Amino acid sequence: MPSIDTVQGISSISLVTDDADKFNKVTNFYNSLGLRLVKSFSKLAQDGQSSEPKTHLGISHDSLKEIWLESFPLQREDETIPGAIVPWQDLEIYIGDDSEPLCDNTLLKIRLSTFPVHASEKDLLTLNFFSTNLTKAKSILTEKLNVKLIEDTPDFLSLKDPLDNVLIFRNSLNDLAREKYNSPKEYLEKKATEILAHITEKIELDAESDETSEATKKKKKIAVMTSGGDAPGMNPAVRAVVRAGIYLGCDVFAVYEGYTGLVTGGDLLKKMSWGDVRGFLSYGGTNIGTARCMEFRKREGRLMGAYNMISNGIDALIVCGGDGSLTGADLFRAEWPSLLDELIETGRLTKSQVAPHRNLTIVGLVGSIDNDMAMTDATIGAYSALERISEMVDYIDATASSHSRAFVVEVMGRHCGWLGLMAGLSTGADFIFIPERPPKHGKWQEDLKHVCSKHRAKGRRKTTVIVAEGAIDDQLQPITSDEVKKVLVELGLDTRITTLGHVQRGGTAVAYDRLLSTLQGVEAVKAVLDLTPEDPSPMIGILENRIVRRPLVEAVALTKSVADAIESKDFDKAMSLRDTNFAEAYHSFNAISIDDDDETKLLPESERLNIGVVHVGASSSGLNAATRAAALYCLSKGHKLFGIVEGFSGLIETGEVRELKWLDVENWHNKGGSELGTNRSLPSADYGKVAYYLQKYNLQGLIIIGGFEGFSALHELYSETKRYPIFNIPKILIPSTVSNNVPGSEYSLGSDTCLNQLVKYCDAVKQSASSSRRRVFVVEVQGGHSGYVASYCGLITGAIATYTPEAKIDLSVLQSDIDLLLEVFANDRGEDRNGKMIIRNEQASTVYSTELIADLLKENSGKRFETRTAIPGHVQQGYTPSSMDRVVAIRFATKAIQFIESENKIIANDEYCSPSVVLGVQGTDIKLLNVAHLYSEDADVKLRKGKTVHWREMTYVSDMLSGKLMLLEGKEC
Repeated sequence: MPSIDTVQGISSISLVTDDADKFNKVTNFYNSLGLRLVKSFSKLAQDGQSSEPKTHLGISHDSLKEIWLESFPLQREDETIPGAIVPWQDLEIYIGDDSEPLCDNTLLKIRLSTFPVHASEKDLLTLNFFSTNLTKAKSILTEKLNVKLIEDTPDFLSLKDPLDNVLIFRNSLNDLAREKYNSPKEYLEKKATEILAHITEKIELDAESDETSEATKKKKKIAVMTSGGDAPGMNPAVRAVVRAGIYLGCDVFAVYEGYTGLVTGGDLLKKMSWGDVRGFLSYGGTNIGTARCMEFRKREGRLMGAYNMISNGIDALIVCGGDGSLTGADLFRAEWPSLLDELIETGRLTKSQVAPHRNLTIVGLVGSIDNDMAMTDATIGAYSALERISEMVDYIDATASSHSRAFVVEVMGRHCGWLGLMAGLSTGADFIFIPERPPKHGKWQEDLKHVCSKHRAKGRRKTTVIVAEGAIDDQLQPITSDEVKKVLVELGLDTRITTLGHVQRGGTAVAYDRLLSTLQGVEAVKAVLDLTPEDPSPMIGILENRIVRRPLVEAVALTKSVADAIESKDFDKAMSLRDTNFAEAYHSFNAISIDDDDETKLLPESERLNIGVVHVGASSSGLNAATRAAALYCLSKGHKLFGIVEGFSGLIETGEVRELKWLDVENWHNKGGSELGTNRSLPSADYGKVAYYLQKYNLQGLIIIGGFEGFSALHELYSETKRYPIFNIPKILIPSTVSNNVPGSEYSLGSDTCLNQLVKYCDAVKQSASSSRRRVFVVEVQGGHSGYVASYCGLITGAIATYTPEAKIDLSVLQSDIDLLLEVFANDRGEDRNGKMIIRNEQASTVYSTELIADLLKENSGKRFETRTAIPGHVQQGYTPSSMDRVVAIRFATKAIQFIESENKIIANDEYCSPSVVLGVQGTDIKLLNVAHLYSEDADVKLRKGKTVHWREMTYVSDMLSGKLMLLEGKEC
């Protein structure tokens, strides 16, 4: 993820500061640029506005002041009256109040917040503005505002506003547009012509539509293929494309064997039905095949591909593959018009055959276990491969520890070290070699010996070194597993090499990859239907936990530039081209594995802290991993981490607190449960004793790791600060619960492990249901009063219905689902594996229990199907934490310690109130959220969850792809 988010094409955006001087400066700045005032708000009494309800509409509750400015829209001047503007209603493009505007305008909300704003590079924006008069803009900026320009070219200007956001003024509509404008008149004339053409085209289309019946309309025909190396998640992506396409009224074709199928045609280009992708969610690899195709690299091959597509009426192609596959697809689109002309000239196709398909639509999905594509946070298959690596290294560690051996584990990653880096974090490796940050030539051998010797001296019985296949030193010399083994042997270690190879690609997709590929597959179909011939080919990615479309060519070019940077030995640039989480993860690995207890890295004595950590609430995977990372990070800085045994009840009853040393947490990275002990007790059981022991151990910061009980404990300590001054220390909650119900956060440690457990469990259940042909399982999942787990699970397992607390169950809902099941099984003669599954959250209803729902379904089935219940129970908490939970645990822990460090530097007097915060994940950003604010605004204390439902879209997509929406709307599956 880039460190600065680029924003363009928005209707409104907020700029927030807690500094009154900056508020005034930024307001004057944008006002001087020509943005007009549309609203002014202030809570100050003298402004006389706070009592008027209308002034509060759209105003944030934490705003002391707000100024709303609007970018001034371009308008045509009246040539007969100098300076006058022609009214919109008098323009030839006006056909009603919903007419297409001549240009878009943006509302800029500038807010003076009452809450502290912790600004960082990740909070900054890049705002793009379109201007038809850059000369005038430059004059205002440099002469009136005295701003220093960052870049000054004939086509764009860049600079920073008073809040350090980057502004870019272009004379083109966006950075992909080729058309440049040098005056308002030039733009307005061209835009008016385009709008008139659209109006004419719409009138003609409406006329044609009136003459054409629904039955004779042609369906959009889409082809989907998987290409390049296979990746877990490709099958769920194909399933999503096929079913979303059918639901949205398209014909969908599968191209078998990658581009070979496109070139060969015939049986390798098959129209898909709803049932053809049944079961795809639980299959690894790609069921429609993938292959290297040398023929498609030549024009003759692409000509054959175009012929086969036109012969089948196809003019849209969704490609799931790596950068090479996506580059080939975009080249295909660029050549498409000339390929069709050649097919007409050679007589292979007629003009009438070609006419409806003059434009080819290409949409890319990134299937790559390397996670090496720019402009997306994750690629399909990456987390599944990481899970395979972590699982294999866990097995290797067991034998390595038994024999006190060293293992060199080689993982994939030719130009990208993501797998190597994340594997190093998730497996507690001693050392890693990745291409983006190569070690010094001739020196890495001694560095490796130093780190491994240090860890052995502390008592570690095993040594694990992760080597990416593209590992090099800073002179671009390859670092091989054999060379690493040789160094470890010189150290006196019994060393083995394990090359994981293609086992990393194997197995079914993990929960996250199923979700990612499914949501992206649906978005790809929507993109096909939305795109115009002028739009660049998009790549469907994920940024800040949101599915996005990004220019495919730009993403591929940026991806290839990483390899170029490495080749030119510009390793800092290579690191910067990866997302910010990559660099952050690398620094975290160094802190907990390379620099742990390194005397050269220790802070001065005066800055070293005593920090406490306590586990609160139900057990979940990630508690130990986070505690281990916190302990090792503390050791690298000279802090002491004290573990509170058996939660707050243990502290109150026994006062058992122990300092966590290096060897204490050695193997906690892959241990589920809680080694310190956890329960649901809260500080309110005895505030006095809690205060006594915090003071006894002189704790200067407290980390609480837990779910909603942890959230409640943090709020209790915050609320009692005045009565117990020792509570006035930095306190932070790391969310850790399978329910993912902590207010303010979209992710909690343990939830990914839980979902992976449910994937395995539900796959087995569904296999049983399918084998028995006519069987429906009602599966009860955990989650308390939060429907996150049930909604997520329903989507990634293909459940026909999902019952959550947010959507109440009643008789009408049950009757509707019974009708759906009867229709599903109505024509089943046993040829298809047609078992079905329903997911029910444990608190979805106090009346309609899992058993009652199963009985009601059976009673009303008319013997067309039978029912069973399945309750995984505490199996969902998992045995070993998933690789994602391990990696995120490290990220959470380092952020928590850094927060406590920074707050202790601020504390200068007794009046300072140290904040109590929840470490919340929103998108891919980690935010520090005030617990008092969350408690009052976003916490449903009675139901023990947050009020924000951030997973709502999952249910809609699940109903679409399971066939529920099709059946409800009377469409045939």
